[in-house]
Amino acid sequence: MKQVKAVLCGYYGKGNGGDEALLASLLQMLPKSVKPIVLSGNPSQTRQRYGVESCDRMSTLPVLKAMRLSELFIWGGGSLIQDVTSAASPLYYCGLMGLAQRMGLKTIAWAQGVGPIKRRLISSLAQRSFTGCTAVSVRDYGSATLLADWEIPFIMAPDPVWALDSKPVPGLWDLPAPRVAVTLRTHSTLTPKRLNNLTHALVDFQKATQTCILLVPFQASRDFTIAQSIASELTGPHQIFSIEDPRELKGLFRGVEMAIGMRYHSLIMAAAEECRCFALSYDPKVNYLMEQLDLPGWDVASLPDDPNVISKTWLEHYANGEALTKDQIQSLVDRARMHQDVLMEVC
Repeated sequence: MKQVKAVLCGYYGKGNGGDEALLASLLQMLPKSVKPIVLSGNPSQTRQRYGVESCDRMSTLPVLKAMRLSELFIWGGGSLIQDVTSAASPLYYCGLMGLAQRMGLKTIAWAQGVGPIKRRLISSLAQRSFTGCTAVSVRDYGSATLLADWEIPFIMAPDPVWALDSKPVPGLWDLPAPRVAVTLRTHSTLTPKRLNNLTHALVDFQKATQTCILLVPFQASRDFTIAQSIASELTGPHQIFSIEDPRELKGLFRGVEMAIGMRYHSLIMAAAEECRCFALSYDPKVNYLMEQLDLPGWDVASLPDDPNVISKTWLEHYANGEALTKDQIQSLVDRARMHQDVLMEVC
């Protein structure tokens, strides 16, 4: 079988558990005939973790060399094309996609979460980039609506992390049960006052349930300080879990009764492992997920001011809430594998 080289481009090697999970899912779904070259913020770590060829995503000559050696260019999932965080990110990704298309590579926009896009220039560049793709898959209705408005063919399927294989976490089962996982992140809507209210609510919740609280930073540079802050206030058993392997990160939720999460992929991982979920949304993609799965939760910007209201709501969900059924999870996993079908057809 002829082997084809493919450049994989995403927010890889930057310490973000969700994006690493997308890379792990992409590598899991790639046909055996495809040899990946991953553009990474930490190439040595990417090579060691996944056993693949990798080069620095910001080094021009190695990136150009990787493209010249390849026949495929794959935008590897996630919220790459949005300008709410900054305009630099979509300019980078659209620039690489445009270059790949001019060099004659087949290009795939894979498992994309497109938008929000506020700037006209970014919208124009994104539309041109997607139009030039050989195939496009998206993960949510918001992205699908935007591409439909641009008259770009696509398939829509659940996020591929639903289908990511999980691994057990060393030491997890030594901690007392039951366990509740918390995944918060820095964001403009999570003000010091709101974080303080969440912390007080979590302290009360733990006292009422006698649960072990697992604080899980998905991106240490953004989440670890928050985890430390909450840990310093908890009086019951707790532990901060900083996990680099995305398969272990997903596997952690197999040993958890309930997850309270801001991180989009923490909610997907938790739901996929039959864990009850309570969402704290900071982004439309989390709102889409809440609607899709009928998850309880609040927008962080609309969080109740009273910690007692927050803790009582969590207690109600802990006592009476339900996880997804095995059939629901299997359906989501099966449909998530439609992203693999896109890779198989093009490759």
